[in-house]
Amino acid sequence: MGRSVSYPTGSVVAFLLIDDGENDDIDWAYECLVEEIIDTAKTAFPSFEHFDGWRGREDRILLRNAFADCGISTYCGLAAIWLAERDDARYWEADFHNPRTARARHWLSQVSGRFIDLFGELSLIGRFSNGEAVFKRPQCCI
Repeated sequence: MGRSVSYPTGSVVAFLLIDDGENDDIDWAYECLVEEIIDTAKTAFPSFEHFDGWRGREDRILLRNAFADCGISTYCGLAAIWLAERDDARYWEADFHNPRTARARHWLSQVSGRFIDLFGELSLIGRFSNGEAVFKRPQCCI
């Protein structure tokens, strides 16, 4: 089965290519992208705080607020910048005493359009039967 970039199930996802310019240092380009995501997301959504964590082995959490995680996942030069409802024990324990899930989903629906506008460079068209994804660049106005 084919493979593509990972991201948490149910997340809002913006796709872009990691641009290393003329350098062959993809690690440097990745770190620059991470810093840009953190700065841009914290400016656009001030409730985010820096957070260093992982969802599984492939989805890196960069920022977190009361409702959501913001992170990055990469595969072969393609980056998925994503927003997903939190899925950690502290979130679910707090949700048990004071439900947050509905508010989290409402917040995600409110910010999803702006998030895609900030970070989206490619649009996911679909997937082949082997799992490989197909993307397109948005058409520019003339």
